[in-house]
Amino acid sequence: MTSSQPSASDSASFDLLHERVRRWIWDQHWSELRDVQEAAIRTILRGDGDAIITAATAAGKTEAAFLPICSTMVDADAAGVQTLYIGPLKALINDQWRRLDGLCESLDIAVHRWHGDVTASARQKLIREPNGILLITPESLEAMFVRRGSDVARIFAALRFVVIDELHAFIGNERGMQLQSLLHRLERVLHRTVRRIGLSATLGDINIAADFLRPPNRRASVPAIVESSEGGSGVKLRIFGFRGDDPAIGQHLFRNLRGANNLVFANRRATVELYADMLARMCEAMSLPQEFMAHHGSLSRELRFDVEDQLKRGDRPLTVICTSTLEMGIDIGAVTSVAQIGPPPSVASLRQRLGRSGRRGDPAILRVYIEESEVTEKSSAQDAMRVRLVETVAMINLLLRKWSEPPPSDILHGSTFVQQLLSLIAQYGGVTPADAYAMLCDSGPFGGVTKTMYMGLLRALQSRELVEQQRNGDLHLGALGERLVNKYDFYTAFISPDEYRLVAAGSSLGTLPILTPIGTGSFLIFAGRRWKVMSVDSAKKVIDLIPAGGGRVPVFDSSGRGMVHDRVRREMLAVYRATETPAFLDATAADLLREGRESFLRFGLDRTAFVHSGSGALYFPWYGDRSMNTIVQQLLARGVDASAEGPAIVAQTLSVDSLREAISACDAERPVDVLALAATVENREEEKWDEYLDEDTLNASYASRRLTREPTPAYDPESSPDGP
Repeated sequence: MTSSQPSASDSASFDLLHERVRRWIWDQHWSELRDVQEAAIRTILRGDGDAIITAATAAGKTEAAFLPICSTMVDADAAGVQTLYIGPLKALINDQWRRLDGLCESLDIAVHRWHGDVTASARQKLIREPNGILLITPESLEAMFVRRGSDVARIFAALRFVVIDELHAFIGNERGMQLQSLLHRLERVLHRTVRRIGLSATLGDINIAADFLRPPNRRASVPAIVESSEGGSGVKLRIFGFRGDDPAIGQHLFRNLRGANNLVFANRRATVELYADMLARMCEAMSLPQEFMAHHGSLSRELRFDVEDQLKRGDRPLTVICTSTLEMGIDIGAVTSVAQIGPPPSVASLRQRLGRSGRRGDPAILRVYIEESEVTEKSSAQDAMRVRLVETVAMINLLLRKWSEPPPSDILHGSTFVQQLLSLIAQYGGVTPADAYAMLCDSGPFGGVTKTMYMGLLRALQSRELVEQQRNGDLHLGALGERLVNKYDFYTAFISPDEYRLVAAGSSLGTLPILTPIGTGSFLIFAGRRWKVMSVDSAKKVIDLIPAGGGRVPVFDSSGRGMVHDRVRREMLAVYRATETPAFLDATAADLLREGRESFLRFGLDRTAFVHSGSGALYFPWYGDRSMNTIVQQLLARGVDASAEGPAIVAQTLSVDSLREAISACDAERPVDVLALAATVENREEEKWDEYLDEDTLNASYASRRLTREPTPAYDPESSPDGP
C-alpha cells in the first residue's frame, strides 16, 4: 500500500466508520480499503443480520469484521462484553489479540483473552468488570458455562456480536457441534439473538457454512455473504516424483528452500520430525546457520511461539516443517513458498496451505513431493498404479477448478450430545428432561436426536451414574458424572490421548502420546533435535532428556489424512483415462504417471472394476471413503473378509467372480439400511463419549459418520469431464 490517506471520494464505506476508527486507518497509512473490507463495513453497519466474510489468507478479514464492529462500540457505554471472538487455536487468539490491541487501544476499547495460558488474575478482572472484546476458544467458553454458570448472563449482558474465526475449521466435527450448542445456550441465557459473523478463507459449500453459522429453523433471514473478488497473482506449482525410500526429497528441499522463508507441510508429526532432523543435520554438516525447524501440536507452546515469532520477524531465512498447526490464519509474515510432502489431506486443506504463499503481489509457489515404491512382482496393484501420485494430480486438478470438499452436514454427534447434557446440568445445577431436550434438540443443534432416542440415552446415562433423576423429575449429575465434569479434559469435545511430558534442562519441550514403551537409555528425535532418555517417571508421566548424537522418530497417533471425497476418486479415474501429461509434473512424476496409466490398462480397469490379485480379488468402484466403508461393512456382514485400501476394496480369499457376485448382492440392498448395518460393526466407538451411548444412539452416530444410504456411483469422465 502507498502512504496516501483514504478519503470518502476513494471509498464508498470509509465515511460510515466512526471518526476515531477513520483516524486509526490514517495512522496506518493505508491508501485504500480492501474490497472485502468495503463490502463488510456496509453489510455490518447498515444491516442487523448474520454475515459470512470469506477471502484469501492475509486479505484483511479480521479488519473487515472489526473496523465496523469497533465503530459501533466506541461510544457505547455498556456493562458487559460487547463482542465475543471465538477462535480454534490459542495461538490464533494470541495473534489476533496483538492485532486488535493496537486498534482498540486508540479507541479505549478493552481486549481480553481467555484460555488456559492466561493468568487467573486477568480472568478474574474480566469477571469483576466485563467489557469490550473477549477472545476465547470453545473449550474455555465451555469451562465458563460449567464453572461460572450463574455469571454468564452478567458477563455477556451487553453482547452484540459473536465473531467465529476460521469458520471452516468447525463445520462437521465435534468442536463445531459443541460451539453451535454453546452459542445457542448463550442466547437462551440472554433471551435474545446475537449477530454472528463468520470469517473463513476456505469454504467448500457456502450454503452448508450458512446453515452452520445459524441453522435455518432459528434465523429470520439467510446470512449476508461478503466475498472478496480480488484475485491472486497466480500459482506456480510443481509435483516432484521420487522412487523408493529416497533421501533426495530432503536434498531437494535443502537446495531449493535455503535462503528464504517457507512452510513445508507433512501429514504426520513423525514425518515433520524426520525431515526437520534430516535438514538440520544437512546444515550442520555444511557448517551453515540453522534454517530448518519443526512445528506441530505436540511441541510446547514456547517452542511453537518461538518458531512463529521468528517467521513473523523475517530477519533471517527460516523454513518450518509443520503439520496443520500452521494451516490456520496465524500471522507469520510473508512466506516465499509452500511445500507438501505426500498427498494432501484434502483439496480444502491444500487450498488453505497454498494461501500461506503468494503475498505482497507475488504468485503463490507450491511444491509437492510424492514418493512411490519400487514395483516388484510382490507389489500390490495400487502400488503399480501409482495411486499416491494420481490422487495428488486429481486434487490439484480440482484445486485449479476452484472446487473443494463440502464439509459434512448430517452427522449426529451423540458423543458431543452427552458432553453438552452434562455441561447443561452443571451450568444450572439441574434441569428437567423436557427442558434439556427443548434446549439441546428442539431448538438446539442436536435435532437428529429423536425423543425416543433421547429417552433411551437417558436410561443408559442413569445406569452408568452419569446422571440421576430426583423425585421431582429434575436431572442432576450422578457420581460418575460429577467426576467427569470435574476432570481437566471435560471441556474438550474430542479425545485427548494420555501423554508423557518431555523435559530437557528443566524446560518443557512438549508431549508425546503414550503409544509405545520408551525406556531409559533409548534415543528419540523431537523438535527436530536428537535426544537420549535419561529417566522415565511413569507416575508423573515425565521423560527427562539430554542432547545426543543419535535418535529415532517416535510413534505419534495421527495419520494426518482425512476421508477422501467421492469427487476426488472420480477425478482419479479421469486422470487414469486421460492421455495428456499435466504440465505441472517433473520428469520423474510424469514417468510415474505413465507407469500408473499403463498398469490401469494392463489390469483392464478401463473395461471392468474387478482385478485378480494373488489368491484374492480387488474391486475399484472409484468411491470416496465413506461409500467404500459402507460396502466393506456390507461385505463383512455377509461373512466376506474385506477391507478398503486406498481406492480398492480387497478380498484376499475370493475369486473375481465371487467378489463380483458379492458386490452385486450389496448393490441390490440399496438404499442401505445404515442403522442395521451399523449394528453389525464391531468398533463403533470413535468419539470421546461414545462409550456411554446406548446401542441405538451409538448405531445412529456411527452411521451418520461412516455410512451412506446410497454409495455414489462412478461417472464416465469422457461424457462428464468436470464431474457432477
